[in-house]
Amino acid sequence: MLNIIIVAIVFGSIVALAMLICGTILIIVKTRTNRCASGPADSEEARVIQEIYQGLEKLEERIDALETILTENQAKDRYRK
Repeated sequence: MLNIIIVAIVFGSIVALAMLICGTILIIVKTRTNRCASGPADSEEARVIQEIYQGLEKLEERIDALETILTENQAKDRYRK
């Protein structure tokens, strides 16, 4: 049962990461097409994109940690059998 939960967390994290990446790409494309808007709005959008990017990096680290835990648990299960 624990393995199912771990796998669900890992795959859920991967899906969330994919959604964040797509959202970031859409934001970048939208900002490039709307070159008319300049000034404080641009700096605000740049700050939001930076925050998203930092969140993606943290999420990637968490996914790596979860994958490590999952592989270690699977290795322990193999040795127990």
